[in-house]
Amino acid sequence: MSGPFAFPVRDIAHRAGEMREFEVVAPAPEKWGEGLVAVAEGEPVDLDVRLEAVHEGILVTADVRSRYTGVCGRCLTDIAQSVEVEFQELFGYSEGEAIDFEVQDDHVDLENLVRDSIVLSLPFQPVCQPDCPGLDPVTGEKLAAGTVRETPIDERWSALAALNTITPPDHDDEGARPDVSHTEKS
Repeated sequence: MSGPFAFPVRDIAHRAGEMREFEVVAPAPEKWGEGLVAVAEGEPVDLDVRLEAVHEGILVTADVRSRYTGVCGRCLTDIAQSVEVEFQELFGYSEGEAIDFEVQDDHVDLENLVRDSIVLSLPFQPVCQPDCPGLDPVTGEKLAAGTVRETPIDERWSALAALNTITPPDHDDEGARPDVSHTEKS
């Protein structure tokens, strides 16, 4: 077992209480993520890894940092932002039980965990800035910051829009109303 995300544990395996720490910078072996943003193949991935031997296996605690690139989900401009994730997982010793992760050939391979952690933390709808106004639906041009989009009125409703411009009568006049009589009796 080899690769930048595989760590040897021969010297701490089955020795509860032993610990090793590693700092590694490795390129992403392939593009991680699908959609508007992804970590590109070859993008540096920084790992701070702590391996602790426990009775059941090797407890892995990792801090992972990298950078994703893509496009803003509102205005389609290019973006590049950092991503940082943490995870902790137990790699068990192979004893015939079904476990998710196991120590193999005196190594723990973190590539799948690193990839899955990063991909799950990527934004589904990334934005270039929190208040990105997006694109103008009519022209397709990027709107300026602080621009409020005016919703266009469907031409089929234009007759009703014309009624909205007529000044309504003022009902607050205190004048007498001839058709209203006092109906209250004591």
